[in-house]
Amino acid sequence: MSDTADSPGTGSGSPDAGTPSVRTRRFRPVRVLTVGVFALAGLLFMTSFNTAKGTNLRTDTSLLKLSDLIQERSHKNARLDESDAALRSAVDALAKRTGGTMSKAEQNRLAALEKDAGTQKLTGRAVTVTLNDAPPNATAKLPGYPEPQPDYLVIHQQDLQAVVNALWQGGARGIKVMDQRLISTSAVRCVGNTLILQGRVYSPPYKITAVGDPEKLQKALADSPAIQNYMVYVNVYGLGWKVTEDGTVTLPGYSGTVDLHYAKPVE
Repeated sequence: MSDTADSPGTGSGSPDAGTPSVRTRRFRPVRVLTVGVFALAGLLFMTSFNTAKGTNLRTDTSLLKLSDLIQERSHKNARLDESDAALRSAVDALAKRTGGTMSKAEQNRLAALEKDAGTQKLTGRAVTVTLNDAPPNATAKLPGYPEPQPDYLVIHQQDLQAVVNALWQGGARGIKVMDQRLISTSAVRCVGNTLILQGRVYSPPYKITAVGDPEKLQKALADSPAIQNYMVYVNVYGLGWKVTEDGTVTLPGYSGTVDLHYAKPVE
C-alpha cells in the first residue's frame, strides 16, 4: 500500500491537467501501532532472556533444587546432632572423672537439672499419637459437610501443637516428636506440608511419643477442644489419627545446643 495519493483534481480527465500535481503525506496511525507492537515484543524477548539465563522458565527445576537443598541441610543437621551428642557424652565422662570437687548435693542438683532440661534419656510407660494426611481423593463422608478443599486434607502446625500441648497438660514427663526429644525451647513449625523441628525436616505421618501415665495422657487428648475439632476432620474427610500404648519405652536425650540467644535464665 502506498503512503501517498494524488490530490483531488489531478488526472488526464481533469480541466487542470496541465498544472503540476500536489502530493500530500497522510498520517497513518496503524503504522505507528505496528512499530509499537514490534518494540514491545522485542522488550519482552529481552526480559525473558535475561530472566531465564539459558534455562526453561516453564519448568520447576529451581523448586526441585530448593527441595534438594532443604533435604541436604536436614541430613547435615542430623549428622551434626549425632556428632554433638558424642562430644557431649565425652565431656560428661571427663567431668565425672574430674568432678571430685563437687559435693554430693551439687551432683544431685546437677542431675536433676539435666533431667528437667531433657538432655538425659527417659524411660517409662508411653503413648504414641500418629497424625497423617487424608487421601488426596477424599470426599465428605457425612451429610451436611462441604466437599473438601486441599487445605482440609493435610496436617497443620496447630494440629501438632494441639497434641503436644495436650500431652504436657496430661502430665507427660518427656515428649519425642519423630526421633527428636522436645525441650523448653523446642518449636514445632510446619512449612507447607512438612514439619521443621530443630533444623531438620520431616514428612507425614508424624509420630509423637510421650512418657507418662497412659490413662491421664489419653484423657488429656480426649478433653482437648483443639483435638476435638481435629477429630471432626478425621471423621468427615479421613485425616489420620491413631493413639497406641507402647508399654515401656526410652526417649532419647536432647543432643542439640542449649544456649539461649534471646532469653536469659532467671537467677
